[in-house]
Amino acid sequence: MSEQDEQFPAQQQQPPGLTDPMTPTPDHGESSYEGHGLLTGRRALITGGDSGIGRAVAIAYAREGADVAIVYLPEEQADADETSRWVEEAGRRCVQIPTDLTDEQAARGAVRTAVSGLGGLDILVNNAGFQMARRESVADITSEDLDRTFKTNLYALFWVTQTALEHLGEGSVILNNSSIQAYQPSETLLDYASTKAAINNVTVNLASELGSRGIRVNAVAPGPIWTPLQPATQFTEKVEKFGSDAPLGRAGQPAEVAPAFVFLAADSTASYVSGTVLGVTGGKPVF
Repeated sequence: MSEQDEQFPAQQQQPPGLTDPMTPTPDHGESSYEGHGLLTGRRALITGGDSGIGRAVAIAYAREGADVAIVYLPEEQADADETSRWVEEAGRRCVQIPTDLTDEQAARGAVRTAVSGLGGLDILVNNAGFQMARRESVADITSEDLDRTFKTNLYALFWVTQTALEHLGEGSVILNNSSIQAYQPSETLLDYASTKAAINNVTVNLASELGSRGIRVNAVAPGPIWTPLQPATQFTEKVEKFGSDAPLGRAGQPAEVAPAFVFLAADSTASYVSGTVLGVTGGKPVF
């Protein structure tokens, strides 16, 4: 095995996965991200904001001047506390919302809690996601698997977005987390990839509908990114080679995805960008 293939030691967790047990620890931009006031005074709700890409976005937004609300599963409290610590260290407010978004009323309630805690809402980041790759065939996908994946990735996006639109006004932004899986689906992630392809369609359609209200809608499509989702849902041998098939030869870090979410959220950088899917894939094509 080449050095390029030996990126991550064998490891496994149970879903949803936590950050501390991971080796190496993901980089969320804690020591590297520098803000430039691009989101000063803005209020952002980030689903799945406790760890991985969500944590990196929360840190970046806080350092850009935004107050943040993060939604996460109750069992991810330790990760949520760490994210909150970094947001507050940047001098911004962090509203914690432990919620299971697969429940419609809980998902809609999470938005209302965020609006109450932040005093309004300007940016919605639909980032929460679930996958399960520990199977060999489509025959192994159960109805329970489908429910969890589709409700987390797609139903919750609809519920959260519908409720957020009661509070988002002109100049607001909706950002969805898509995936390279929407373009290059893995056989073991058929259900997950299906939801990500749907999210691309939702993004384009929402941008068309909401443009007249002055609300921009875009998506980011990450490639293989080192987050708790990987050891929590992949076979051990896949973790050891995770990301090695990307043209850049490695997996990305959450800190390398967050700037795309900043770019798309800020009027100073993306005021005429709507209805697009921005790939952060290590060279894997998104077309």
